[in-house]
Parts: sequence; structure tokens; C-alpha cells
Amino acid sequence: MKLVVQVKLLPTPVQAAALEATLRSCNEAACWVSEVAFAKDVKRNFALREHTYTEVRRRWGLGAQAAQHTIKKTCDAYRTLAANLKAGHLGKPWSKRYRRTVEKPITFRPEGAQPYDDRMLSWQITERTVSVWTLSGSVR
Repeated sequence: MKLVVQVKLLPTPVQAAALEATLRSCNEAACWVSEVAFAKDVKRNFALREHTYTEVRRRWGLGAQAAQHTIKKTCDAYRTLAANLKAGHLGKPWSKRYRRTVEKPITFRPEGAQPYDDRMLSWQITERTVSVWTLSGSVR
């Protein structure tokens, strides 16, 4: 069973800066992965990982799990786009909106959501704290 929890973090200014820098790096890496996926027409997770994983880790300094999530997030975005195109939510193939969407790679907002899992964060329920992975180390 998968449990999704939404919590409000109360970071110090230093912790907030570390979290924001991590979020921006992950989304910048996702934009680059999207460009590679679009240029090479590779939208499946494992195939795209072969093309991008090493560079994402090297260039943006992401940890292994963050790099995996960034690539998976990009694949999921392309899968969602394909479903929306197939369902006709973006118009017919000859429409301006449809063409504008398929003629360029997907981009991600700098402060867009980034998935985390048990390998990137840990809960200390009795102390009411959470330890979160960032580019500058874990933030508690």
C-alpha cells in the first residue's frame, strides 16, 4: 500500500534555501532530461535513464535516488501528454494548440513538485521532525 502524506515544513531560512536550491536543480535537470527525451524520441524510463542518468548526477550533483525520480518525473509527464493528446484534450492534430504542444519539449517550473521517497527522507514521529535530502546534505 502506498501512503501519500502532505505536511507543512517549518524550515529555518538556511534550511529553506537548501530546499529551494535542491528543488530548482531537480527541475532544471528535468528540463534537460525532457530536451534529451524529445530530441532522441526516447520517452520510456529505462531507455531514457541510459541516455541521461550519468549526466544528471554529474552536472547537477543529484543523488542517485533524486536522479531516478527526476527522470521518472519526465517520463510520467510525457505519458500524461500522450494520454491527453489521444483523448483529444488538446484539440485535433491540425489545431494550433495541438501543434504548439507537440513541437517542443515539456518544461518544468523551477519550483515545481519533486517526488521524495523513503530513501530521500526519514520521519522522527516522536520528535515531530523529518530529515530531508538536499544538495547540501540532509536537513532536519
